[in-house]
Amino acid sequence: MTTSAYAAPTVRSSSAFWRPAALAAVGAAAATTAVAALAHAVGVSLAIAGEQIPLAGFTQLTLMFAAIGVLFAAALRTWARSPRTVFVRTTIALTALSLVPDLIVNAAADTKLTLMLTHLVAAAIVIPAVATRLDA
Repeated sequence: MTTSAYAAPTVRSSSAFWRPAALAAVGAAAATTAVAALAHAVGVSLAIAGEQIPLAGFTQLTLMFAAIGVLFAAALRTWARSPRTVFVRTTIALTALSLVPDLIVNAAADTKLTLMLTHLVAAAIVIPAVATRLDA
């Protein structure tokens, strides 16, 4: 009598990806808003070219770009051979590029540093949380 081993294909749990990714996006939005609020509380102007950035703007933009990142990761889950590697490399490069406008914007140095810090905080929360949910 012979037996054969059958390995079932790996099933990627949808909730195991989406739920942590959504929580990371919300956490990043809260963190960037907190950084901006703290900076403002200690006297950093959050004005660019004389226009004040509302705290809700940090929340909204973080959520929007985190959502784009999560959708990108979801696409990579389907089409990339190494989704984690592609996601991490791409998002680190995009995070670095996102700092360029902060460097050249018409704002005080402390404002520029605060803006760059919010980008790095959001990336530090979202990238690892999403990357760990992608196949190695």
